[in-house]
Order: sequence, then C-alpha cells, then structure tokens
Amino acid sequence: MASSLPLRHPTQGFNASQQLIKSDRGSMLTMSDDNVMIKQIVGTHAPDGREVDVKPLLHLVEDILKRATMQIDTSLMAYAELEDRTHDQVNFVSMLNALSYTIDRISCEIAYKALGGTDAHATTVSLFNILASYSWDAKLVLTMAAFALNYGEFWLLAQIYSSNHLAKSMAILRQLPSIMENSGPLKARFDALNNVIKVMMDVTRCVVEFKDLPSSYISQEVPALSTAMAHIPTAVYWTLRSAVACAAQITAITTMGHEFSISTTGEWELSTLAHKLSNILEHLRKQLAACYEYIDEKRNAETFQMLKNLFEMVHIDNMKVLKALIYAKDDIQPLIDGSSKKRVHLDVLRRKNVLLLISGLDILNDELSILEQIYNESRQHGARLDSQYELVWVPIMDHSVQWSDTVNAKFKSMQSSMPWFTVYHPSVIEKPVIRFIKEVWHFRNKPILVVLDPQGKLVCPNALHMMWIWGSNAFPFTSLREESLWMEETWRLELLVNGIDPEILNWIKEGKYIFLYGGDDIEWVRKFTNNARAVAQAASIPLEMVYVGKSSKREKIQRVIDTITKEKLSHVWQDLTMIWFFWTRLESMLYSKIQLGKLDDHDPMMQEIKKVLSYDREGGWAVLSKGSNVVVNGHSTTILPALMEYDLWKDQVPVKGFDLALENHHRRIHGISHPCCRFDFPMTMGRIPVTMKCPECNRAMEKFSTFLCCHDEVIPDVLFQ
Repeated sequence: MASSLPLRHPTQGFNASQQLIKSDRGSMLTMSDDNVMIKQIVGTHAPDGREVDVKPLLHLVEDILKRATMQIDTSLMAYAELEDRTHDQVNFVSMLNALSYTIDRISCEIAYKALGGTDAHATTVSLFNILASYSWDAKLVLTMAAFALNYGEFWLLAQIYSSNHLAKSMAILRQLPSIMENSGPLKARFDALNNVIKVMMDVTRCVVEFKDLPSSYISQEVPALSTAMAHIPTAVYWTLRSAVACAAQITAITTMGHEFSISTTGEWELSTLAHKLSNILEHLRKQLAACYEYIDEKRNAETFQMLKNLFEMVHIDNMKVLKALIYAKDDIQPLIDGSSKKRVHLDVLRRKNVLLLISGLDILNDELSILEQIYNESRQHGARLDSQYELVWVPIMDHSVQWSDTVNAKFKSMQSSMPWFTVYHPSVIEKPVIRFIKEVWHFRNKPILVVLDPQGKLVCPNALHMMWIWGSNAFPFTSLREESLWMEETWRLELLVNGIDPEILNWIKEGKYIFLYGGDDIEWVRKFTNNARAVAQAASIPLEMVYVGKSSKREKIQRVIDTITKEKLSHVWQDLTMIWFFWTRLESMLYSKIQLGKLDDHDPMMQEIKKVLSYDREGGWAVLSKGSNVVVNGHSTTILPALMEYDLWKDQVPVKGFDLALENHHRRIHGISHPCCRFDFPMTMGRIPVTMKCPECNRAMEKFSTFLCCHDEVIPDVLFQ
C-alpha cells in the first residue's frame, strides 16, 4: 500500500490566505489581520512525527453530527453500518484510548471558553497550542470529535428527554424543555448551525483526502498539491474557529434560553463563517480534483506500460493478459455468455484462442449479421472448431461521454443480439486499456478483431479482414495463417464472390461467361447490359450478368436495383447486406495486405483488386470471367466502348476466342483512355499506407485529405422511369 503524504506546511503558508479568503463587507478580520493570524497559527505547528489514522474517528464524528439535528430519525438502523466503518479496524479501540484525553481536553477548553466569553480567536489559538504536535488533518478531526461530544450530547438529550427519566432530569438542568417548546424562533439559528457544520465536515473530509494521496504517484513538487498545502493551515484555522463559534451558540441557547432568539448577531456570524469556509472548500476541491487528475494520469501511464510489457512476456495461459485487458479483480463476473445470457467469470476463456471484437456502439448491423453467420457456421462443425476459439465483444466508450438512457438502451440491444461472449458493461474497460487499444492496436472506432492465442500472445492485430475473406477457414486467425492463405490465392472470380452467392459458383462450374458489374449511373447500366447481351447473342456465348452495386450510397443503389429488376436488365443481389459484404471483402483484401506489410505494387492479383476498388470511386466498372478465369477488368469508360465496338473485333472471335478477342480490344481502348485511380482510407481504419502506386500506370499517387458527407444524393426521378 502506498504511503500517504504528510500534511506539513511551510512557514510562508500564511501568504496564501490573501488568495484564499475573499473579503466581504463586515468581515471579522481584515486582510492584514489574516496574514498575522495565519503566521501565528503556522508558528504553533510542531508535529512530532506520529501517524494517526483519523478516518475511523472521522466516520464516528460524521455519524454523530448527522444524527444531531432537530429532524433526525431516532432509529439506530445505521449502527451496523457504523460498526463496519470503524469497529472492524483492529486498532480502533486502542486509538480512541490514546486520543480520548486530547478530545476531552479540547471539548472542555471549548466549553469553558464559551462560558467565559473568551474571544473566539484566542480560543482557537489555544486549541492549536493543545494540538501542536498533531498533523493538520488530525487537528481537524480531533477538534470535530470534541465538538461532536458537546453538540451530540445537547441533541441526544433533546431527542430522548420526553421518554427517558434520566435524560429528562438532565434536560431540565439545561433548560431544554423550555427551549424545545419554543423552538420556532430558534429555527433560523439551528439552520445556520447545520449549514456551517456541514461545511466544516466537508472541509475536514477534503483535508483528510489530501493526506491520503499516494506519495508514490504525487509529491509536493506538483503545483496543485503544493498550492493546496499552502492553504490547508487557513482551512484548518477557520474550521476550528467555526467549531468554537458553534459551541458558543449552543452555550448561549442553553444559558439564555428563549431570550437568545431575539438576537440575530449569532446568525450573522455563523452565516459569515459558512461563507468563508465555502470559499476555502471550493478552492481546495479544485486543487484536489487537479491532484486526482494528475494521479490518474500517472497510474494510467503505469498501467499502459504494464500492458505493453505484458505482451512482450511469455505466459502459461491467457488469464493474466485477459484480466489486464478486461477486468483485473475477482469481485464481479465481467462477461455475459451470449448463449445463456448469464454473467460468467473470465475463467471460461482460459487456455482458449480468444478473438476480441473491439468496437464502439456504431458497429453496422451488416457487420454483425455476417460475423454471426460465420460464427454460427464454425459452431456447426462441432468438435472440429467448437472448442478452438471464443469471441468476446469489447465495447469501447469514451469515459467522458454521458451514459444516457438512450445509449444504455442501444448497448443492451446490441449486447442481447450477440451469440458470443460480451463484456458486461463498457465502464469495465479502463482508460489505459482504451489507450493501449487505440495506440498499439490502432483502433479508430472502426471494428477490429484482435486474436490472442491460448497463452495470451497477440497473433493477429486485426483478423476481421481475414474473417471477411475466408471465414472460419482462416482459423487460427494468425498473421502466419493469413500469409499462407494469400499464397494459395490467385486472381479468379471465386476470390470476389466466395461465400456470397452460390448461384455464381454454379455458373463458374458450368464454364459460363460472367459479368460482375457495378456503379450508380442507371443510364450506363442500361447501355452496358443491353450491349453485353447483344454481343453475347452475336458471339453465341452463354453469358450471365450480376449487378453488385457500389460501396456507398445505399439508397441510390436500392433504386438502381429496383430499376434493374423491373426492366429485367440482369441478375441482381436484392439483399443490400450481400452488396455490403462484397465490397467489405474487397476492401479487406487491400487492408489485409497493408496490415501484413505486403502491399506489393508488382503483385498482379492485388493490382486487379485495387483497380476494382478504384473504379468504384470513379463511376461504373465490369469484370468479365470465363468460368473461374478473369478475362477483363475495366472501367465504365473503357468496357462499354469495347462492347459497343464489337464489329471491330468480331472477326477475331473465331480465331482467338471471345475472351482473348475482347481482352485485346479492351487493352487498346484502355491505352487511349486512362481513367483516374483513387483510394479513400477513412481515418478510422488505423493503418494507412504512407505511399501507394497507381495500379494502372504504376506511378506514385498523390495524397489528399478529403472531407466526405455520406448521405445519399438527390436523384432525378426521370432516370428511373
């Protein structure tokens, strides 16, 4: 346990009162008097080094003062709670034995000086002399304990004298029955007492909190703490001074009785003290908040470094890593089992391959739908894959964002829809973990799928690309497996449509010509499909066409789909999720290569993938295959003219075959018309290549920053008639 900071104060502390105590009309002391006063108080401070744990005593004082009001509930239901906070400490009784003499002495000093009408400042100084050897926080708590003895006794008699004969006799001696029977005029006085006592306790708690700040994370060289230390003597003085004033008020009430209610001087004094203490408290709380912020930053930095070190170590299982990432303690069950919807411990993940799905609450339904399909398919394989990996959703939320009912409802809805494990609540994930996920794993709000092996070793920083491309076949989702799968791939139509449309796979087996095409220009779609169909008939080839939409503008694409279906222009994917998955897989192929550091500009397969992605940003496009073999990959400005100019190359069809004849003619057109190539990388992607070469001309591409609004554009209805 970190040692606490000693509340020792330099002699120049009295100067701080000029900043701290706001002068107001009728102030009991002038500013110069304050300076002299604080210097005098600091002069009495001679701590002998003893450490007093004042918190149990403070809890006792809080309980007494909380109950000592006119409206107090006389039940003792909170007694058990008080015992938990004090008496469970082994040394509590012995501590009281050691401090009881000092508490009694202070109590008597306050009571005696109040009866004698001694000047409040002089009484306060006498208390500081008695408490000279104690730390600043102990001075406060001991004085509050002494005050609570007197104040608590007064209200104890007031509350029980009507039902207890002994209390009644004692109350008569103190004139309490008369006071209580005529308490109406005294209500304002008691309210003023309650107000100042509340602020006194708040200041006391605040000073004790400063004492408890861990010295391993903060020192008095930190400006916030040094500033607070300079003001603590002032805070202690005015709290003790207020205790003296409150005691004097109670003494006056019991000695003068109902007559005392006529005077308003006491109320004014209490109000002034409450105001002064409130100003002091506000200042101290600001410094305390700054101290906590500083400590949090230090602790977070320490935890962040610990996480980095943890992933450089070898472990016997994954529990240490998972606890550091998700929840370190054992006091709650931090996960919810997606199948049973019950809370479970992290032990359910022990020695398993764990896939951490990291995202905010803005994860797309399409993403969840496809991921759930892949997850469920892996479970259907039973013994082969069922026990091989577990998926855990780790929701990342900015801790500064207010957790509203709307946000909570969205989170609960997402959580309930997931069949895999989920973290119980986003607040479980600590700030340094979020920082680690963002800085080391490059999370930028776009979902990532981090893979840890059974020993907690990071084997892939983001397997989501792998999952989209190859599904569960990518198991165990390591970067080595990713490289191996790429080595097995070739530029073929299955790479583009595998796992999306089984009918296309059947066409491939039948050796048909297949056009995949996309874009959002309905006029171009009409011209392209009509010309393609006419050329196929003229060349006597079996041709199928599939519209695969565009990577954005969903509403506009839906209207294009409706038109294609209505006019029977070609085969079309009616489910927009299929279109989303097609483009997500294509983008994942590019991101996968970037993540592996294998974005080889001379890789023919990657060049073709980059072309399709670029064409999607710059209009329409089409890919023609014969069975599995891709023949042509062209932009709308080249593929349509190639089809329209069929008469120029039809004589080559019997000689070279349809596929080679079209490819040659398209290459000639492409050599004349070079469409622009463009790639958009969202800032949320995390890993963005520094440079890229154009897949068309192999020159270095220019780099721009783009601002994009992704709502659908207004489309003239005439285009869809």
